[in-house]
Amino acid sequence: MLENGAYFPYDVPCFPPAPPRVPSDNDVTANNARAAERLTRIAAAVRARPPVLAERDGEWWEAAVALILRPAPKGGLELLFIERAMREGDPWSGQVALPGGRYDPTDTSLEDTAVRETLEEVAIDLRAHGAVFGAIDEMRPRNPMLPPVIVRPYVAQVEGALSVVHSDEVGAHFWAPLDAILDPANTKNTRILVRGFHMWRDAIHYDGRVIWGMTEQILKQFAEVIA
Repeated sequence: MLENGAYFPYDVPCFPPAPPRVPSDNDVTANNARAAERLTRIAAAVRARPPVLAERDGEWWEAAVALILRPAPKGGLELLFIERAMREGDPWSGQVALPGGRYDPTDTSLEDTAVRETLEEVAIDLRAHGAVFGAIDEMRPRNPMLPPVIVRPYVAQVEGALSVVHSDEVGAHFWAPLDAILDPANTKNTRILVRGFHMWRDAIHYDGRVIWGMTEQILKQFAEVIA
């Protein structure tokens, strides 16, 4: 002890930090049960609301995308996103997107399109390893800078532990917590650079990534359906 009553550092009891708490089997079971219950509610909400179809006037072609949910390892639900590879002529090149793509005449439905494109892009079979709940409202951006596409989003779930293998159309992928993606606080008016032009658009910010455009609009609609 010093004369003024202070202690040297080595006089102060020093305890090592407590080790991180390892979730017990009960914790994991409870998290899985809550995730399953939420997936059941989401499936019911999607199935209870018939999707609004876009008008098929003028020039158009069809595509489908998949909102793929899975139970998160630490609880809650996660949503799968891809980052499109940089490709000449692709209007969505490099952007964060949902797995999916263009309707093919061999597809018997747009749901088949979503399933096939997901398998091709990220090697996940939505029917073999999960379930497709149904579709939400179609999107048709009437923008001269974009192709005349009509996109039908499908909501699906998969098992938690699935590997993702990219096709040459996909540069990367990530799973994001559904609650963070749908939190209005994470949507901000953002200055976006597209083909040399700057524009202001609503965008979801997560972990340094910016989700905007049709994907952001689909997610906004999804939030309304399951609210």
